[in-house]
Amino acid sequence: MSVPISFAPSKAALLLFRRALSGRHGGILLFYGLFLGVSFLTRAALLIKAAHDVSWLPSLLAAFAWGVLYDIGAASFIALPLIVVLTLLPSGALRRGWMRWLVAGAGFATVLALLFGATAEWTFWDEFGVRFNFIAVDYLVYTTEVMGNIRESYPMPLILGGIAVAAALFTWLLWRSRLPHRWLDAPDGPWRRRYRSGALWFASALVVGVLLSENHLPAFRNNFNRELAKNGVWSLFAAFNNNVLDYRQFYRTLPEAESFARLREELVEDGSILLRPSEFDTLRYVKNAGPELRPNVIQITVESLSADFLGIFNRASGLTPNLVEVAGKSLVFDNFYATGTRTDRGMEALTLSLPPTPGRSMIKRPRNEDMFTLGSVFRAKGYDTAFIYGGFGYFDNMNYFFGNNGYRVIDRNSPRSDITFANVWGACDEDLFRWTMREADAGAASGKPFHYFVMTTSNHRPYTFPEGRIDLPSKVSGRAGAVKYSDYAIGKFLRDAAEKPWFKNTVFVIVADHCASSAGKTELPVQNYHIPLILYAPGGHIAAGHIKTLTSQMDYAPTLLGLLNWSYPSRFFGHDVRKIQPDAAHAFVGSYQKLGHLEKGEFVVLRPRGESTYKYDLGTGAMTPMPESAYGILGTISFYQSASYLYEHGLYRSLSLEEFERYGRLGEAAAALRASQK
Repeated sequence: MSVPISFAPSKAALLLFRRALSGRHGGILLFYGLFLGVSFLTRAALLIKAAHDVSWLPSLLAAFAWGVLYDIGAASFIALPLIVVLTLLPSGALRRGWMRWLVAGAGFATVLALLFGATAEWTFWDEFGVRFNFIAVDYLVYTTEVMGNIRESYPMPLILGGIAVAAALFTWLLWRSRLPHRWLDAPDGPWRRRYRSGALWFASALVVGVLLSENHLPAFRNNFNRELAKNGVWSLFAAFNNNVLDYRQFYRTLPEAESFARLREELVEDGSILLRPSEFDTLRYVKNAGPELRPNVIQITVESLSADFLGIFNRASGLTPNLVEVAGKSLVFDNFYATGTRTDRGMEALTLSLPPTPGRSMIKRPRNEDMFTLGSVFRAKGYDTAFIYGGFGYFDNMNYFFGNNGYRVIDRNSPRSDITFANVWGACDEDLFRWTMREADAGAASGKPFHYFVMTTSNHRPYTFPEGRIDLPSKVSGRAGAVKYSDYAIGKFLRDAAEKPWFKNTVFVIVADHCASSAGKTELPVQNYHIPLILYAPGGHIAAGHIKTLTSQMDYAPTLLGLLNWSYPSRFFGHDVRKIQPDAAHAFVGSYQKLGHLEKGEFVVLRPRGESTYKYDLGTGAMTPMPESAYGILGTISFYQSASYLYEHGLYRSLSLEEFERYGRLGEAAAALRASQK
């Protein structure tokens, strides 16, 4: 008796499947089967790749269960045009000979597209440790660089040929199974029934697609498990749809007055003086003692330079002998963290001293002209400012942002940008530093001090560089070779610069834009945001040593200006970390939708319609959930909400020279009054 009972459901399901397949819309069922099958195999392959990172707990089964839901949601949206076409085709159309060839071709194209998508997901996961996200959206925009990068990084003819062969074989096997024939040979039935069936399919697919949202996905304790629960296609379109996030719409908020009141308390921890304390503004006066130092500043922002690559942080690494040597005679920040995972996020924090607000960085947003930047302070002090980049600066809107914020732009398109070696991302670092040297020579000859924001490209896939420079081969040595070449190029640049008359009057800043990888088990793995900041002053403007205080890219600009003893009106969110108590120091890290704040060992993560609090150990990187504290949550909200408010209302703007001087006089008077009252 037990056999018929256990067998009955499977037999009923098989009969139901055959019945659904034997109709005009049976092709939709085949499509769902193909899509879900490839999606499952893709998820299984990614699980194998991430075997050492996932948590082998019941949550992994939950991830696969949620994954099926998102697979169905993605398939439903994609199937909508097919449903319409199959509904509108006239009776008998599917039984015509030419139509069968068309269906076979469409089947092959579908399998080809699904396998291509699975391969793309594999390579994206290999690079970033996540399913498709906003980075993939950007990659669809900047096709020249991305397609060139793919061609230079992977054996594309072999990969595409293999995909085509696999798709052809699978299509042939599917055709041999006679399942498509069961659908194609089925009678159409009355047109009313066909239209009713089509309407039901369309409505069902639309409802599933519309009602399902990534916000429904639970917060897995291991972020790799959570990523496996997603569907790549679904995530891609979700990222496209949420490319700009309104803070007030998606995140927990405070009354605006309370948000700025809390922010003002934080801003004056370094002893600065609020200049507009009754308004929604961060404008304050930063007073530093001693004579102002006016050296040139060349800021070398190195692509994807994780702290772990440097021997001063990781003794097992031998990739950066030049940087290790320079660090020995520089001011080194031991606990310096990137605010984001993209170059534009690093640029945002290093120039604007802002926390990483949700969605796009300020570099790529509209209305990002004439903002308060590090460059605007340098220009108010009489400096020439320039952005020097090895690639085409239209990528990520870099040229527009820097060009509309007072920087001269020198990139791969510039007339004098001679190139000896380049890949799709740009000229090699040696070429970039030769352009920088030329600009510095011209700047020194003019008698005007200069500040250059130099952005490298060599430490980026496909990891190609001129041969014969280091003991690792180009490309095949991967990231290791690219890091070592970047180190070589920086060392050569500094040695060549040492022969120049302006060398000892220059501060060289070596900093990363972000880490090489930000993927981790936690939703925001803080340890994967650790990057180097090295300030090398051969003329003695800045004393060598170490700063162990927790610092993020947002603190770079005010700390640099503080080291130069500059007094100035500021809108920066960051602090000169030397002027605050170490236990009051904090760092901001984000990943597009998740906004993190670390202070006093408490790590708060804001996400759309939710937040979490963790205890974080800076030494070990251990992160454990802890009860929410009002101090941490409300303080974090005030920073991110206020930054979003200032941008949305156009209040984070630069000061004209007249305003800079006027607020400077006002600040000096307030500082003198404060000193007299002590």
